[in-house]
Amino acid sequence: MHELAITKSMLDLVLEQAEKAEAKEVGKINLVIGEMCGVVEECVQFYFDFLSKGTSAEGAALSFKMVPTKARCRGCDRLFELKEFDWTCPYCQGNNMEIVAGKELFVESIEVE
Repeated sequence: MHELAITKSMLDLVLEQAEKAEAKEVGKINLVIGEMCGVVEECVQFYFDFLSKGTSAEGAALSFKMVPTKARCRGCDRLFELKEFDWTCPYCQGNNMEIVAGKELFVESIEVE
């Protein structure tokens, strides 16, 4: 259900930027979503289709770039992709790590006319 609030915020941002650019319509919205956010693309698309009706973004294409969860081990300083139920370093077996990717949630760009 959090996709509704996320989509509303994203649409508000896009419409604000499109207005600043004096755009007539929004053609495409490029989103970056980290795996850890738990955002479901289909839900965002559903809410976007509903919320954008009657706006300059109605009918715009949504593009999703999903970012896998990555961590840096504080023990051996190596970067690796985290697996859902295995949060240990595959190189040194340590579990002291810093999440460096996978929490992203932003509008990367919009294409307007």
